[in-house]
Amino acid sequence: MTDLISTPSSTDDDAPLTPAPRVEWTPAPPRKRRRWPLALWIGIPALALAGVGVFFGTILIAPGVTIAGVPVGGLTVGAAAEKVSQTVSGTGVEVSVAGTTATITGADLGASIDADALAQTALETHPMWQVGGWFPSPDRVAPEVDAAQSEAALANAFAADWVEPVDAVVAFDAATGSYVVTPAVPGRGLDNAAIEQAYEARLLDPSLSPAFDGELVALEADITTDAATARVEQLNAMVASAGFYVGEERTVPIAADVLASWLTLTPDPDQGTIDISADSAAIQTVVDTLPAAVDRAPVNGVQVVNKAGTVLRTEQAGADGRVLGATTGIAAGFASQLAAGDAAYALDVEVTTAQTTSVVRLLEVDLSEQRLYVKENDVVVDSWLISSGGPGWATRQGNFTVNAKVRVQDMGNTEVGYLQPDVEWVMYFSGDQAFHAVYWRNIWGTPLSHGCVGMPTSLAKQIYQWADVGTDVWVHA
Repeated sequence: MTDLISTPSSTDDDAPLTPAPRVEWTPAPPRKRRRWPLALWIGIPALALAGVGVFFGTILIAPGVTIAGVPVGGLTVGAAAEKVSQTVSGTGVEVSVAGTTATITGADLGASIDADALAQTALETHPMWQVGGWFPSPDRVAPEVDAAQSEAALANAFAADWVEPVDAVVAFDAATGSYVVTPAVPGRGLDNAAIEQAYEARLLDPSLSPAFDGELVALEADITTDAATARVEQLNAMVASAGFYVGEERTVPIAADVLASWLTLTPDPDQGTIDISADSAAIQTVVDTLPAAVDRAPVNGVQVVNKAGTVLRTEQAGADGRVLGATTGIAAGFASQLAAGDAAYALDVEVTTAQTTSVVRLLEVDLSEQRLYVKENDVVVDSWLISSGGPGWATRQGNFTVNAKVRVQDMGNTEVGYLQPDVEWVMYFSGDQAFHAVYWRNIWGTPLSHGCVGMPTSLAKQIYQWADVGTDVWVHA
């Protein structure tokens, strides 16, 4: 821009004006341009490319990496997982059997693999930025195959030649009161394990031929005859022992048909077993009757002994008293026990111990009275006249014990030449002297025998049954 500058006015107003000299500003010098270094023009794009490389190097899987035979190099985790899943499902084998050919794929076999987890592991182990991890050894992990789905697919594809096996069956036979087995029947079909192996081999090596020649084989039932027989043996052992026990005593037996009504048998084809379960509600109906069947007062025992303390017989067996404890939980506990194969349930009872009384028996012969005294604990319980040894044949005196008993025999004495046949109820106590029946005379209270103690037949029978070998005998005058 140009400015005009006026000079001061002259003092002479009349003097003519003279033009003022022209004045202009000096233009500013031009600004110098900044020149960027060549290194920056090259470095910035390089850094940008490097950043992009680092970014993709951390999200992409290294080249040459495989999962279950599927190449996943250069893929993200998501893309790798999807490719693996599709390949596992789509890979197949062409199975030929008896003129029929069918393509069986991984999807048909129920093949599955955790593609997401394996892809994530592949990235973590072999990221693209880690050049040393490129082209590692192939991952040989194989998918899992659903055996049931595999068999179903094969059975459907080759239905004309497939015969399903029939499982063995266990059932209760009410007529015999026992469990019985209906044997398994084998079927016919393909060996699905061999086909699964061919599928896995082709998945890991796609260059293999898809053709596979199948072969019909016998198919074993899931529940075999052997497995069912073993279960029946266990069940019948349970039938034989079923009950509620107090100690070794089966206090409340459980009938076979009742036990069978409690039990449910459930086949488990996957495990090849037949499982047992029990109905605790049904068991409870019997548990409710237990107190009446179990509780009892003690019964004292009686045993016969001699003076030496030897037990000669048990006249009455003692029985401890008992009271059943709380029944809460018994039904559920027994149900669990039955499911495990144990049918003997031990009851918890409070016991009152029985007492045992001893009775000392004695046969006392008073020769002066010609009388027999039958005693228990020194108390006379019976008495009657007898006939002991006469003159020259005295009955020996002393303390003896019955040492032998003979129901009937011929008796005699060679010294005097007599023989008495069919003498009954004979009990020897001193050599050849004995208590016995006398049927050939009816005289009592007089010594007439050859040393024995004779008495009427009915009384001889009475003491024969009352006394045991070892019973004390006292003969005195």
